[in-house]
Amino acid sequence: MSDVVTGEAVVVEVRVAQLPSRAAALLIDIAVQLVTLFGASFVVGALAFTADEALLTMIYIALTVLVLVGYPVIFETLSRGRSLGKLALGLRVVSDDGSPERFRQALFRGLAGMLEFWTLSGAPALISSLISEKGKRLGDIFAGTIVISERGPGQYGPPLEMPPQLAAWAATLELSRLPEGIAATARQYLTRWHDLSPAVQHEMGARIATEMSAFVSPPPPPGVPPFAYLTAVLAERRRRDHARLAFQAGAPQRPAPT
Repeated sequence: MSDVVTGEAVVVEVRVAQLPSRAAALLIDIAVQLVTLFGASFVVGALAFTADEALLTMIYIALTVLVLVGYPVIFETLSRGRSLGKLALGLRVVSDDGSPERFRQALFRGLAGMLEFWTLSGAPALISSLISEKGKRLGDIFAGTIVISERGPGQYGPPLEMPPQLAAWAATLELSRLPEGIAATARQYLTRWHDLSPAVQHEMGARIATEMSAFVSPPPPPGVPPFAYLTAVLAERRRRDHARLAFQAGAPQRPAPT
C-alpha cells in the first residue's frame, strides 16, 4: 500500500502493483504486439510483388512504430490507463496524484517502453522497478505515473482508528523519523491481522512494533499490545497528514514581492 496525495490535498491509499503481476501483464501485451506485427507484416508481404521496395520498407517501419509505441499509447489513453495485459491482470496506470492517466503521460511511457523493453530487453525497467519504492520503471518516472492494482484482497479487520486509551499518548509522538517502508509494513499487517493465526499475529506484530519503536518516541505505556501500538501510531500519523494538508490548502497566498 502507498499514500497518494490528490490535487485536493486528500491522502488516498492505493495498492501498488507488484513486479510479478506487472511482468505478466507485459508478457500479454508483448504477445499481442508480436501477433499484430506478424499479421500486419504478412499482409504487407503479400504486396511485395506489386509495390516498390522502398515503399515497402517505409510501410514496415511505420507499422513497427505504430504497433510497438502506438499500441500502449492508444489503449492506455482510451481506457484510462489499461492495456489488454493490464486489463487481464486488474492493473491500471494513474498519475502520481491518483488522477487518470493523460495522453501526454501515455506517450512518455510508450516512448520509454520502446527503449526499455524492445531495445534493452527490459533491463532498465527491471532495475528501476527494484530500486523505486513504488515499483516505477523509467517510463513511470518520466511521465509521473504509477501502476496500481484494482484487484487487491478485501480490506478486513477494524478501520485504522485511534484507540481511545492511547490518544493522549499518541499526540506527543515524534514521527518525523518513521520510514515509509516500516509504516507500509505495519499497515499491511493491520490489514491482514484477522487472516493470521494468533501465534503469527503476536510474533509478527511484536517484530514490526520493535522496528517501529526505534524511530518513534516516546515508548508506549506499559502493557500495550503490538496491534494497538501500531494502530495508534499510524492513526496519529494519518491525522497529522490530514491536518497539515488541510492547513496548506486553506492557507492564504502571500502577495508576490514588488
